[in-house]
Amino acid sequence: MKNDLKKLEDLASLAGVSIATVSRALSDSPAVNSATKKRIWQLALANNYPFRRYTPAGPLGAEATIAIVIPRPQAREPKLSDPFVLELVAAIGEAARERGCDFLVSHVSPSSHDDLVEVMETNRADGVIFLGQSGLHEEFNALAENSRKFVVWGAELPGQKYCSVGSDNFVGGRRATRHLIRLGRKKIAFLGDTIAPEVMQRHQGYIEALRESNIRVEDKLILPTHFDVESGEASVNELLGENIEFDAIVAASDMIAIGAIRGLQKSGKSVPKDVSVIGYDDVQFARLSLPALSTISQNVEKAGKLLVSKLISSGGAADLPSERVPTELIVRDTCGA
Repeated sequence: MKNDLKKLEDLASLAGVSIATVSRALSDSPAVNSATKKRIWQLALANNYPFRRYTPAGPLGAEATIAIVIPRPQAREPKLSDPFVLELVAAIGEAARERGCDFLVSHVSPSSHDDLVEVMETNRADGVIFLGQSGLHEEFNALAENSRKFVVWGAELPGQKYCSVGSDNFVGGRRATRHLIRLGRKKIAFLGDTIAPEVMQRHQGYIEALRESNIRVEDKLILPTHFDVESGEASVNELLGENIEFDAIVAASDMIAIGAIRGLQKSGKSVPKDVSVIGYDDVQFARLSLPALSTISQNVEKAGKLLVSKLISSGGAADLPSERVPTELIVRDTCGA
């Protein structure tokens, strides 16, 4: 059973250190080493010690402080510079400001259950927004058994015990593919790493659209591709290098799509005359690319508001429902219609 500690000297006694050390640790002073500091924070949290008043994580007067954490993907280091991540962080920041809250972006990239537990036990924020599940679905389920002050931007998955907010990835993938089929495209490639839950659902929507139009699913047209321009270009070069016939591309992100277009143009292919392309995210670059990129839009403004609202208003509720943000097909020049 937890003890509710009220006095600094009680926490110092429990930690086996001086009152001065506890005071410095709770103030995040560099005079205390990291291991001691984390141990004191863990004891404070475990025993309901109200240490946040001694360790303001932002300017005084904030209603709360939110930490944004990006889990480590299974194969690649997460990139804060990714345009969609930046837009989502900005949307969270605007929503937090409307609620009178501060927010911070953590340097940590958890990749295991122990990492997630450490994030929740040692951060001084009032709640955590995780951007993406990576391969940590079961780990988040386990975390939810003991901690409810977090929400995840990501897919809603079977057996999920935690709250997530994300776009309707299945519908988005199906909508993009259906549009290309209506344009008469029959050899449609899919570029994206389906290990990621969100991409997996977009891929399932792509498969469903092909099957409902009696178009054969061809494994050679489905290429694992990371979320960056270079990987998108490399995947197109692979298709072209192996003389695989294709007349359209559904890309799991706008960065992949822009890379694919670059590869097509370098090879002398015309977009959209020879190959139509649809991305996913509708980042600012999509509107500015040449030709302008058709894409599936995710409402990041609404997503930011939902993530902050569910985190701040939950009060630790165990049954907080997950929610899907609707997607919209934005038709621009890369589709030709």
